[in-house]
Amino acid sequence: QVQLVESGGGLVQPGGSLRLSCAASGNIFSLYRMGWYRQAPGKQRELVATITTGDSTNYVDSVKGRFTISRDNAKNTVYLQMNSLKPEDTAVYYCNFQGTLHGYWGQGTQVTVSS
Repeated sequence: QVQLVESGGGLVQPGGSLRLSCAASGNIFSLYRMGWYRQAPGKQRELVATITTGDSTNYVDSVKGRFTISRDNAKNTVYLQMNSLKPEDTAVYYCNFQGTLHGYWGQGTQVTVSS
């Protein structure tokens, strides 16, 4: 059974940094993409960043130049380094591991950017 465990969320001041981690346990058939999504109160879940097994990355425009997605194959872990955080980045962040047959989600971690 696949489980994704997220960590690294918290409260940070505007301009600060956080690093999110998401570790997967279990076997994901034909894994091809990992990603981070976020959902703010009253809004739909949106894609933040993705990385393929070929290391191709994609970011939503609002985080380009501030966030970096990376992965560690040996640890089956995906990371999201978030710099220059803004209040509008406040949301619950979810990781996703996508295989050809199934997609898996983490439980979510709260990121709050506030002074």
